Amino acid sequence: MIGEKLKKLRLSNSLTQEELADRSELTKGYISQLENDLTSPAITTLKDILDVLGVGLSEFFADEKASQTVFRREDRTVYSDTDEGFHVDLLVPGAQRRAMDPALVTIAPGEALPSQEIHEGEEFGYLIQGKVELELNGKRQRVSKGECFYFRSDRQHRLLNTGKHPAQLIWVVTPPTFDY
Repeated sequence: MIGEKLKKLRLSNSLTQEELADRSELTKGYISQLENDLTSPAITTLKDILDVLGVGLSEFFADEKASQTVFRREDRTVYSDTDEGFHVDLLVPGAQRRAMDPALVTIAPGEALPSQEIHEGEEFGYLIQGKVELELNGKRQRVSKGECFYFRSDRQHRLLNTGKHPAQLIWVVTPPTFDY
């Protein structure tokens, strides 16, 4: 069971056995043995491996059926920059270890999110209220309440509130990249 969980974590982090071994200061053969449940690691060795994978011991051994699936307001990580006129609620904690990163974004009238450089992945947004312009490589497209956008993140992009009221949207990025 430990081996299967380690392999799943390794793959979700897009690491080869060799890369995990190098980062954990172990051998590829030892990682292979662990993943095939042919050996059991010392707790300190397991902790070293899990540190590389970004998972704590308690999370690793937590019952998957008991893992959190509903997230409350108090679970959120909030980034607010009143000088820049935006507010970002990261809705799911620990999204860096997940496939996507959903956020609730609010932009004040006449303000914009900082320009995002090219990165790997895809992005989706659904406008709950307001009007925005999505700028992709300098070209702007208008998005109104009830509309959505979807694009590959291989273009420089940013979002501007062109309306007279706050704009609010659900924005999902995969893989997680929100770094506010």
